[in-house]
Amino acid sequence: MANLSESENNTPIIKRVATASAIGTAAEYYDFFAYGTAAVLFFGHLFFPSSDPLISTLAAFATYAVGFLARPLGGIVFGHIGDKVGRKKALVITILIVGLGTFCIGLLPTYEKIGIWAPILLILIRILQGFGVGGEQAGAVLMTAEYSQPKRRGFYASWVQIGAPVGFLLPLALFAALNATLSPEQMMDWGWRIPFLLSLLLVIVGLFIRLRIDESPVFEQIRETKAAESRPVIEVIRDFPGIVAKGVCAKLIEACTFAMFTVIVLAYAKANQLNETMLMETMIIAIILEVMIIPVMGHLSDKFGRKPIYITGAILQVIMIIPFFMAINQDIFWLTQLVMIIVLTFGHSMCYAPQASYFPELFPTHIRCSGIALIWQTGSLIGSGVLGLVAIKILQMTGGHYYGLASYVIILGVISVIGLMLMPESAPQKIGKELHSWEKS
Repeated sequence: MANLSESENNTPIIKRVATASAIGTAAEYYDFFAYGTAAVLFFGHLFFPSSDPLISTLAAFATYAVGFLARPLGGIVFGHIGDKVGRKKALVITILIVGLGTFCIGLLPTYEKIGIWAPILLILIRILQGFGVGGEQAGAVLMTAEYSQPKRRGFYASWVQIGAPVGFLLPLALFAALNATLSPEQMMDWGWRIPFLLSLLLVIVGLFIRLRIDESPVFEQIRETKAAESRPVIEVIRDFPGIVAKGVCAKLIEACTFAMFTVIVLAYAKANQLNETMLMETMIIAIILEVMIIPVMGHLSDKFGRKPIYITGAILQVIMIIPFFMAINQDIFWLTQLVMIIVLTFGHSMCYAPQASYFPELFPTHIRCSGIALIWQTGSLIGSGVLGLVAIKILQMTGGHYYGLASYVIILGVISVIGLMLMPESAPQKIGKELHSWEKS
């Protein structure tokens, strides 16, 4: 295993680790986001039948949110494993948990076949998925960040972030293709199962790649000095409560808006008789573009700092939320595509790309995985999980109007901007040196 100084000068190794982390992350997020799409389109009818379609969709979204409820616990458990046993071991376990759970969803009998046991089993699998995903992102970004050269950490770590939009894009595109080739009856009968069953192939690829990468060189160093014998979660909460709280605030807008612009918007479209297929097509284009833009934003965070890029993205999404809904209400393809590109390709990527380097730079090595996991999964629970629980209810209470959803985004956006303004800058070029926590860990 190369030592840290050697790995910093070995760009091929860094690229291989970044690519492996991104592919593994894509496999796990494919599993998680496939459910979000199916919850809007099929699961209300198949697992939560009701005379009111909106009530069925509400119940399906509640199980979508259940996955987020389990994520902080998964973050704590796998953050602990990542800090004490190793980043690689945690990543291998999480991809198996999430992948097998998704495959099982594709095999589940529906409510028509086994009654109440169908939604119960679905909820149990969602909890398992959320538990696994909770430990995924911290370990994935950390592996790449700890391999990267300090001055290019933002760029290389942001490669891992490509995995989430790719993981969303694949099932979305697959569902769109199936909707275009199969009849509605065929999709409701068996077509919806295909993306879940095919996920097994992606998991096998992701697992194979993760098993071929070495442990983080920084973690290898602290293991040699017995720094891995700490109690990471307790230390994070005791020594870094302010950083965790402000980091969670920073995470809110990014977690909220990605769910809003890719999942919740489909429920909004259904409530307002908008063209769901057109929305999915514009999402696909915007996310493809985001995959290309994320490394650019990571590079800009190296050059100008993590905070300026992140804050700009948060503000952009806040000021665009009302124009976004006004535009999609017109049901015009080019107008919907334009606002999708603004909020997803640019707004979301400006928040999402810097996270991969920003959050790791806030904690010492021996508690870094736990610190990132607490920020990431608590912020995701509040930003995305709670939104999944309340979004359909908000639409019910407002008669399908967008002002309730827009208000939710604006409130979280303001909280995120305040949290970011109170956080320290961490980009080495902007502070003139590495953070104390990175150097002395």
